[in-house]
Amino acid sequence: MVDDFKGRGGSPWGSPPGGGNGSGRGPAPPDIDEIIKKIQKTINRFLPGGSAKGGKPLILGLIILVIIWAASGLYRVLPDEQGVVLRFGKYTTTTQPGLNYHIPYPIETVLTPKVTKVNRMDVGFRSERDTGFSSTAVADVPEESLMLTGDENIVNIDFSVFWVIKDAGKFLFKIQDPPATVKAAAETAMREVVAKSKLQSILTEGRSKIELETQDIAQSLLDEY
Repeated sequence: MVDDFKGRGGSPWGSPPGGGNGSGRGPAPPDIDEIIKKIQKTINRFLPGGSAKGGKPLILGLIILVIIWAASGLYRVLPDEQGVVLRFGKYTTTTQPGLNYHIPYPIETVLTPKVTKVNRMDVGFRSERDTGFSSTAVADVPEESLMLTGDENIVNIDFSVFWVIKDAGKFLFKIQDPPATVKAAAETAMREVVAKSKLQSILTEGRSKIELETQDIAQSLLDEY
């Protein structure tokens, strides 16, 4: 997100002094040549020998350098990325795909992590990935899978969570261990839904409802980070 900086209306120099009925033409415009001469005289004091020669090239060179430095703040974020702006190494904001601008280095730098990749987290079991999202369960994790139902039965539930990065800045700098956070939120949500559901419903027609409720609760928990 890029902040819009707007000026405060009105002249920065204030109103001209003096009274009058406003019928005059007002103060004369400044003499540009005279202003340039004064600037050159000021710069010449710091030049070897105080020579006026080379004053204009020096000013022109400085202006070109400033323009190049300012232009280096333009950057493009690809459709599968988000821009993470760091100011002196500290996270400030997240920008979306497209052409963006930041204060050039060394004040600000930008990271552009991929955010469209779908990640997978298993809860209640551990698996070996084959290809894509297919997997073969190799070990049950009872401390994650055993849950108490609303009618005081124990049910063994294994499930997988698929997730993507919503805000790259928070993902990189606000959460200490993102995968573990996703897993904890998903397990907490599932236990909450199972605790108010009956065993028969969990094993039969209630599975789709449980899945949707778990997803909503887990998303709400993750949105708090």
